Amino acid sequence: MKIILRILAVTAACALGSGAWAANFRTVVIDAGHGGHDNGGQWGKVYEKHLALDTAVRLENNLKRMGFQTVMTRRSDYFVSLPQRVAIGNRYKNAIFVSIHYNYTWKEHVSGLETFYYNREGQCLAQHVQNSLVRRTRTVDRNAKFARYYVIRNCNLPGILVEGGFVSNVEDRERMKTGNYREAIARAIAEGILRYRRSS
Repeated sequence: MKIILRILAVTAACALGSGAWAANFRTVVIDAGHGGHDNGGQWGKVYEKHLALDTAVRLENNLKRMGFQTVMTRRSDYFVSLPQRVAIGNRYKNAIFVSIHYNYTWKEHVSGLETFYYNREGQCLAQHVQNSLVRRTRTVDRNAKFARYYVIRNCNLPGILVEGGFVSNVEDRERMKTGNYREAIARAIAEGILRYRRSS
């Protein structure tokens, strides 16, 4: 039943989107969240900013192997403001915007993956990516969701914000500390992007 509902959700989301964008884009703007003095979510010496950058680099490598062009909003541990991230994305046409994050909450039992979108085209992309994430990592599915995060709300491109698990949850944290898990997240996002392009 879950698989059927998931397929229906993707079909509905993509039916609302404009298939022309999915068919035409060639560039993926990859936004590694936080950086520099902004650690993001933190537990001990596990920093979201490091996890996000490592995953972003892995995503870039996977996308290049698939034939996509890529742009990174940061390539090392330095701070980039939200308006600067959006400005980088808005320089490109025929592109999509993918922001990489890891989650945090004071409720330590909360775990899982979620992908956020702001507009209809972003919803189609988010559904494909979320499905790939859950399929490849077999972790808790927190679904694709609407949100008003600055970078996806202000970027002119179809955009998503991916949360690759909770730094604040012990099981998620132990997984995300491994290169294999971060590679699985990166590959899943890349596969979701490819499915989105083929959905037109």
